Amino acid sequence: MPLLSKLTIYLFLLSGFSTFAQKKRMPLANQTIRLTTDALKDKIKGGWAGQTIGVTFGGPTEFRYNGTFIQDYQPIVWYDGYLKKTMLANPDLYDDTYMDLTFVEVLDRVGLDAPVDSFAHAFAQAGYNLWHANQAARYNILNGINPPLSGHWRNNPHADDIDFQIEADFSGLMAPGMPNAAILIGDKIGHIMNYGDGWYGGVYVGAMYSLAFTSTDIPSVVSQALGAIPPQSQFYQCIADVIAWHKKYPADWKQTWMEIQKKWSEDIGCPEGTFAALDIDAKLNAAYIVLGLLYGEGDFRKTLDIATRAGQDSDCNPSSAGGILGTMLGYRKIPAFFKMGFSSIEDMPFKHTSMSLNKVYTISYKHALEMIKRNGGQVDDQGVTIRRVPLKMVRFEQSFTGLFPVAKTPFSQGSGKTEFSFDFTGTGFSLRGVAAKKRTDLPEATLEADVYIDDIKQETVRLPTSFLTRRYDLCWKYELPNKKHLVRIVVKTPNPDYELRTWDYVVYSDKPAELPTDKRK
Repeated sequence: MPLLSKLTIYLFLLSGFSTFAQKKRMPLANQTIRLTTDALKDKIKGGWAGQTIGVTFGGPTEFRYNGTFIQDYQPIVWYDGYLKKTMLANPDLYDDTYMDLTFVEVLDRVGLDAPVDSFAHAFAQAGYNLWHANQAARYNILNGINPPLSGHWRNNPHADDIDFQIEADFSGLMAPGMPNAAILIGDKIGHIMNYGDGWYGGVYVGAMYSLAFTSTDIPSVVSQALGAIPPQSQFYQCIADVIAWHKKYPADWKQTWMEIQKKWSEDIGCPEGTFAALDIDAKLNAAYIVLGLLYGEGDFRKTLDIATRAGQDSDCNPSSAGGILGTMLGYRKIPAFFKMGFSSIEDMPFKHTSMSLNKVYTISYKHALEMIKRNGGQVDDQGVTIRRVPLKMVRFEQSFTGLFPVAKTPFSQGSGKTEFSFDFTGTGFSLRGVAAKKRTDLPEATLEADVYIDDIKQETVRLPTSFLTRRYDLCWKYELPNKKHLVRIVVKTPNPDYELRTWDYVVYSDKPAELPTDKRK
């Protein structure tokens, strides 16, 4: 059968799945659901607690099991006092939480209609460390590339990475039973650092959180939330596959993991993840969230365990799964084993924020009441009445269109050199590296370099040595003519105490690499 025909049939089937999910499971317009004040507060607290417990649980294995799962015989540690110890000793682990809290703080300070610039500059200027799409967006914002361009794939090689997916929790927790409202808030924030599948990850997670307030049916929540994602997107197709594989192999999460690995483990955007076992792509890690939720069957420990043992970003994935399930269960029903010592961290502000868990419980509850009233619901002394409407599908976006990684070449340069060059044949490239001090006692500085392609100057880049403000990738360019190109980088501000170090570059073409043929035949 021709490829186009296969694709058409596949999209038709996926569209049918989405329509079925919406017709059979989506609430009709003007339906309402009632939650008591106590239940609403308990679910909000359960969401934040589940997220914090999950990231702590999976922290020690983060990106240590790439392209493999963690075997059953390997214990995952948990004990009374572990939460506080981790919060104090490894505060950078909680990047998914302190980014969430930054957005919550802006909403509280500026209001629910806060402009996107308020969110963008709040995290760009914060004192905490960031990675991948978040750090690329931070650099863009600090250097004049503002949202939504800061998250677009042409300006951010990490546009499909997991970043907004791991920090969209707040949007669902402030929009109980109102996934459209959660998605609307996440639209402007998610495009600060992501685009396409990277944005869809946050749309999906936020919608699942929101739906978890009004349903205890995990397969229903997982399927309903997917109705917000366009069926032609790879994100949708990946999660739809996980749902189908769960039905085919209902008692074997490892078999579904294998199917995910075979079909969806290819990364084309992130320069660190291409041609490597590491995969921080949103859709793959979202598949592991869904894996934990479906096979966990409502059991908190089992859910965290599977989402962690799936590997890759194994702290963020159980964090999302734990937060969604914690919202569904409510804080009181999270097992006491996982709440050991939890009260001792609830007043601790997260790194470089003024926000603690106790503070965010209160603020999220306040925001939830405002959102309920804004969206046609009612609030009284006993509780809330939430107006439920059909879930709307968001617009279609796709990153890295027409790009196929065909090579990754080591390119280790440094030792004070002020000019580098390499050639490649293809339609684009991305060069990894860093501006660095030669001695640790030196102050931070910023190098400037001109980037030339085929002897035509493309840009002058500022390259801070500071980890906080660094450019995550040295330079990149896509959508070039498919031919041989020469890339040349010239340091404009040479200094004997600082240097530009390069590591490797990815080459892209307009079609996949071909297997070598035996020309002797």
